[in-house]
Amino acid sequence: MTLALLALHLLLVGVLLPRRLAGSPRLQARPALGAAVWLALMASFGTGLLLAAHHLLAPLGHEPAGLVGLLPHLEPAVAPHAHDWWAPAAAGGAVAAVTAVLAARAARARRRHRETLDLVATRDRARRLLVLEDPRPAVYCLPGRRARVVATRGAVELLDERGLAAAVAHEYGHLRGRHHLVLLAADTFALLLGRLPLARLGRAEVALLLEMAADDAALARVTPGELAGALCALATAGAGPGPAGLAAASTGVLARVQRLARTPAPPTPAYRLAALAAPLLPYLLACAPHP
Repeated sequence: MTLALLALHLLLVGVLLPRRLAGSPRLQARPALGAAVWLALMASFGTGLLLAAHHLLAPLGHEPAGLVGLLPHLEPAVAPHAHDWWAPAAAGGAVAAVTAVLAARAARARRRHRETLDLVATRDRARRLLVLEDPRPAVYCLPGRRARVVATRGAVELLDERGLAAAVAHEYGHLRGRHHLVLLAADTFALLLGRLPLARLGRAEVALLLEMAADDAALARVTPGELAGALCALATAGAGPGPAGLAAASTGVLARVQRLARTPAPPTPAYRLAALAAPLLPYLLACAPHP
């Protein structure tokens, strides 16, 4: 019974819900909440998968019945079958290892790029950015302890002062929101389960929603028209993603400009509940009393 419930949960969270939620205007209305919902679904799927693996490997007749029956399995001092958790524990270790590798690789790339910028870029204190002598227009950020916002000479010449201020404010929105850490979690899930709709759609949706969240942060300093104009100018000039993968016009420019031109309906409280409860749902299914 427990395995059937967990299998149903994995189908719902891993396949059906992602197709339903992709491109949701309600999630785009509150992009930070939207990204949290997608990460909650990923956590819920991962937890459900580990619990299903445990129940598959548990010796027949030793499956816990209800929460009371599960407690001895969670207490190392009295767990007679603690060795049954070796496979889920190994899977959890693999996830942690992949995350650490991706984080270390990104940190090394940012450090090398930051060292190069310190040598060749010019600091513009009035605009709160570094100017890189490159004719290709781009505005991007390097997150981390020594965060930077960078604009190429091409971008400075392409944009007017308000447009450049909009692009820079967008990048500071990324830095304040620690969006690179959120993207790291989605990247890890996508790398491990890339064929799964939740992984494939979720990675793209999280990236888009983080861009929209940074757009919202920029709107505290500029108007929607100024921001939309800067995004369109950079996108049509062929601006690509920066080394950190968080460039002002690198992801979903058309969807973001359309969003700036309208006021989407806010998400219902059910979305907030999903962000909080989804990771706990597999535990409740595994502990549910059954015949």
